[in-house]
Parts: sequence; structure tokens; C-alpha cells
Amino acid sequence: MTRPEASTRSGLPASPRPYATSFDAIAADYAAARPTYPPALYDTVEQLTGRPLAESDVLDVGAGTGLGTRPLHERGARVTAAEPGPGMAAQFRATLPTTPLVRADGDHLPFAPATFDLVTYAQAWHWTDPARSVPEAFRVLRPTGALALWWNTPDPDDPWATAQRQRLREGLPRYHGHDMSRRAPSVIRGLGLPLTVLTCEVPWQRTVPVEAHLANLASHSYLTVAGPATTAPLLAAERAAATAAFPDGQVTERYVVRLTLAARTPDAAGA
Repeated sequence: MTRPEASTRSGLPASPRPYATSFDAIAADYAAARPTYPPALYDTVEQLTGRPLAESDVLDVGAGTGLGTRPLHERGARVTAAEPGPGMAAQFRATLPTTPLVRADGDHLPFAPATFDLVTYAQAWHWTDPARSVPEAFRVLRPTGALALWWNTPDPDDPWATAQRQRLREGLPRYHGHDMSRRAPSVIRGLGLPLTVLTCEVPWQRTVPVEAHLANLASHSYLTVAGPATTAPLLAAERAAATAAFPDGQVTERYVVRLTLAARTPDAAGA
């Protein structure tokens, strides 16, 4: 999805392509295991943009299997999805067959200027080159439109999530832990564009069986590229840890959705 030279600016591994494309082989598992996003997130997007999603023209970039796209559609938005990966795009079409989908990435959007009211990235902006994807987003946005980026991140105040992150860091040297979810506001401000940047955190949780929790874990890029010799013992250890921590077999996953929203400053929007 991105070029190697973009990865340094984004804080990704030096060669991100295997990570970015690793999802194509597990698209169905990704769709089944990954958490979606809470209604409060979409409420917050509406509050920060000052407009309802209903009847808005929305471009969801890096749409993957549609986990972030479906709620936008359910809110009444006119959604177009962009997804570069063939496997993920095929799963998207199976899940949301009536939603328009184009094969494209955020650095090169094949749309006319001023086409959309909102450009969104759900768990995907870290695969782009911000110096390209942000100007591209605002090229296709209308003057009062906004760019919204969000990530599900483990709740930093949850002892279980904290302990699991530490185990992953020890077992997977390239584990990145969604660092871009914290860095996105400063990265956008650092581009020097006439933008106002807002941030918000939305806590939520879900409870799933141990095996579903492990399937979610296994769907992350740092595990999919590691190979079975690494992932099998790591997942076995996580199964044992989860079984000990949640003896009823139901894992409560606590998340914080980190949202960054950028819009043109009033003077720039009116120019």
C-alpha cells in the first residue's frame, strides 16, 4: 500500500509492504475477528464536524473488509470506499455489495476535486505517506469538509491489555502498538497546512470467547508476517494467559478509539 520511503515518516517498519499486504491472505478472518467501532465514535464525528453523517458524501479510504464503512452507511451517509488490496477488496464486495468500491490508496485518490464532505480512515492511515495522503484528502474534500482518522487501541488503563502489550513487545521485536494513533495530530500539524486539528478519545469494550480474542490478535500484521514458528507458541502462550485471567472463557477487550479530525481553518475554507 505504501512505498518504503514513506514508512520512515510514518513511524512504520523500514519495509512496510509485507505488513500492509499481509491482510489480503486473511481477509475473511479479519472480517470475522476484528472489532468494529462504537456508535459514540460516529456521534463524536458528527459533533466535531458540525454536520450529520446522513446525506453526507463520505470517502472511506483503506476500507478493508468494511468494518468502518458499514456504520457510516447505516447512519445514512453516501459512502464510497477505496481499498488497494485485492483480498480485502473481494471481502468488502462480499460484505457490502451495493457500496461503491474503487481500488486505490490514500496517496493517490482517483476522484475529482471537491467531491466529498468527509474522508475517513478506520485503522488505515498509518499505511500512507502523510505528506501525500493529507493533501490528497483535502483536494477531494469540499471547502467545509473534514478528514477523520481513528484507531481502536487497547485501553492503557486496563491491566490485562497492558500485560499483553508487554508480552507482544518481548515476543515480536517489530510490534508497533498503534503508535500513529497518538502521533497523528502532530504529524498533520507538522505538514504546515492551514488546518485545524482536533482530537478525542472514545472508550468502549466488547466481550468475546477466548478463541475469538486469539483470532483478533492473529489478524494483526505483526503476527501475520512473523510465520508459524513464531506465532504458534506466542498464541499458545496467549491462550494460556487468557484462560487464567478469564476462567469463564469470555475475554473482555477494553479499547479506546483515538480520533483525529482535521479541517481547513475558517480563512482557508472561505478562500
